[in-house]
Amino acid sequence: MTEIDEILQRISEVIVNIGVGGNIRELIREALRRGVPPYEVFTKGMVKGITVVGQKYESCEYFLTELVGAGEVVKEGMEEIGPYLSHGEVKPVGSVVIGTVEGDLHDIGKNIVKMLLTSNGFAVIDLGVDVSARRFVEAVKETEPDVVAMSALLTTTMNSMRTTVEELEKAGLRRKVKVIIGGAPVTEEFGKEIGADSAAMDAAQGVRMCKEWLEEVAR
Repeated sequence: MTEIDEILQRISEVIVNIGVGGNIRELIREALRRGVPPYEVFTKGMVKGITVVGQKYESCEYFLTELVGAGEVVKEGMEEIGPYLSHGEVKPVGSVVIGTVEGDLHDIGKNIVKMLLTSNGFAVIDLGVDVSARRFVEAVKETEPDVVAMSALLTTTMNSMRTTVEELEKAGLRRKVKVIIGGAPVTEEFGKEIGADSAAMDAAQGVRMCKEWLEEVAR
């Protein structure tokens, strides 16, 4: 294993080990100083680590605590490497607009889905929390994503999902995107009721659905 391979491996491992074994910012800087292209730092270092975390989550080896911790490490890493990645250098398999709906400030579940989508090659446009139907519509117009993903943790905010689907319909955008919803109170029945394409019971299922939709389009 070369020195470059070793540092990329360390970047991957510090994500998997949730920050233990090094500082991801320093490791990324070191890789760049050694001449490793930013794209390789991202794909062979960070994405590799994120992928392992996702696999551990799906196999129940990792749980919510580990995912949140790994997500924080990834966030730091993206802040460091992001400015070096040129537009178009990383070609996504598809794009997803994601956000927690209006009235809801919870973002743990959304961030987990975002991390897993990123590890599977998706470009993710994160609108954050308390996102209005109008903002979702604006984001779809601006970015033309393949999928709109909405999250809600509170039963009282679920109706915002219905409103967003209705506003996408009014704007003539509904047929241009797939809509997936998720969160603790969400059910498949509610998804069908509001006109979503799918309701995911967990983050891994949601990502699988997005992948399947893109694979169908590619056929």
